[in-house]
Amino acid sequence: MSHTVHPYSHRLGIIRDWKSRWFAPKGKYQSLLKSDILLREYLHGKFRGMYVASVEIERNEKIMRIIIATSRPGMLIGRSGEGAQKLRADILSFMAKNGIELKKGQELKMDIEEIRSPESNAAIVAQMCAESLEKRLPFRRVMKQMVEKVMANRDVKGVRIFMGGRLGGAEMARVEELKKGQIPLQTLRADIDFAREKAHMSYGDIGIKVWIYKGEVFNKKDTK
Repeated sequence: MSHTVHPYSHRLGIIRDWKSRWFAPKGKYQSLLKSDILLREYLHGKFRGMYVASVEIERNEKIMRIIIATSRPGMLIGRSGEGAQKLRADILSFMAKNGIELKKGQELKMDIEEIRSPESNAAIVAQMCAESLEKRLPFRRVMKQMVEKVMANRDVKGVRIFMGGRLGGAEMARVEELKKGQIPLQTLRADIDFAREKAHMSYGDIGIKVWIYKGEVFNKKDTK
């Protein structure tokens, strides 16, 4: 029997890149990895509801760069860049509190990137589902509407949405899923976007998983 594996783990180095990109000096790997995890958790908590898809971290000798991909960059940047400056100050104070140090002479830089089609991004779709569930909309309607919205994009070839927990406030937890199109998880060149999210309800959390298939990456490669 095969095991269910995170779709990214198979594809790292094939069609996906790492979300943390740096080389650690001897003995520093553990502290750098811990700082990345803490920073990501802090930023995802801070940006809840702002449709932030990913937080990527790059480091070299002179710069530590945080790349934030969102479908609402205006909310983060603010009027004439005030929001971005405040966010940078917040990140620096969080790092100081948690003992995350920049190297001597290293500078913190922040890039905010816009996601052009949010409905074909799994993380944003999962956040939309969680937001709708928290507004007490029926879960079946949420799933159906989301699947239709995602499949309306020309670059999307398949979508699968999974929800688990006390759906509809039921006493017993259960799982429901809805799928449209194709989701070839075993094909390594298949460009599959995957995300997990939680909807915080008064009676407990509901887990949400979203898979979005956007076709094969090496399709256009010349096979001469």
